[in-house]
Amino acid sequence: MPTTAPTEPRAVEIACDESGYEGEKLVGGVTDVFAHASVRLDEQTAAACVAEIRARIKSPATMYKAGHLLRSKQRAVLLWFLGPEGPLEGNAHVFLVDKTYFLVSGLVDFLGARSETIRFLYDAGRRSDEARGFLEAANDFVRAADESPIPRLDPLMPAIVRAVEFWTDGGRAVAIAHDRQTTLSAGRVGRLQESTEGFVALEQVDSFTDHRIQIADFLAGITRKMASDQLRGADDAEVSALLAPYLDKASVWPAWGPPGGLAPGNIPAAAS
Repeated sequence: MPTTAPTEPRAVEIACDESGYEGEKLVGGVTDVFAHASVRLDEQTAAACVAEIRARIKSPATMYKAGHLLRSKQRAVLLWFLGPEGPLEGNAHVFLVDKTYFLVSGLVDFLGARSETIRFLYDAGRRSDEARGFLEAANDFVRAADESPIPRLDPLMPAIVRAVEFWTDGGRAVAIAHDRQTTLSAGRVGRLQESTEGFVALEQVDSFTDHRIQIADFLAGITRKMASDQLRGADDAEVSALLAPYLDKASVWPAWGPPGGLAPGNIPAAAS
């Protein structure tokens, strides 16, 4: 009897978007937190979810963003989206970055300084304008001096790697549809693929036409807003509890950071 060659398992297809991304500018910008979300949904399911959100919100907007769900009058929609009756349970992952912490960690590594310096710089940067000015200058210095093919201060690069590592699920290949970003050059994507097992493809797509990207955008934006609020001492415990199962334990977040639902110690093992 003729033998049939074993077929390679089909790649896991995920869609990704981010919130709070300002390239390598980590301090002195608009946002203090970066969130990168990936979802494992087919286009039909994602389109149905967007249609459901539109029906519940009843807004005339042509393009919905996370801000629509974060309005107080739409809280029921937000809780549905994040909760067990929504589309995300078991199908979503978020990599979270405290941008100041990411900067001081990268600076200390770049200079070969002692690791204890990380907390000193982080705390100082949150306390005084002078220290924040120093960190802005340090940010510019490392950006100019770093000759790495994958910029060490760009949080999008490790976020993509973590998404692949999460979804590879014991060795499966991962293909990414990603919202368009000029920093995702063919050269950088190729280097990430070479160094990340299972990363087989990345296609940049238009968020206006891909509903999967819109779902990832909602999740990234909601998570970034909640995490940023937490850094300022405010915590929405109900929303944080719903977000926690999606958060990556390897998120770049200080272990001594503010207590709350998104603190590292409260992040459970990620669902797969």
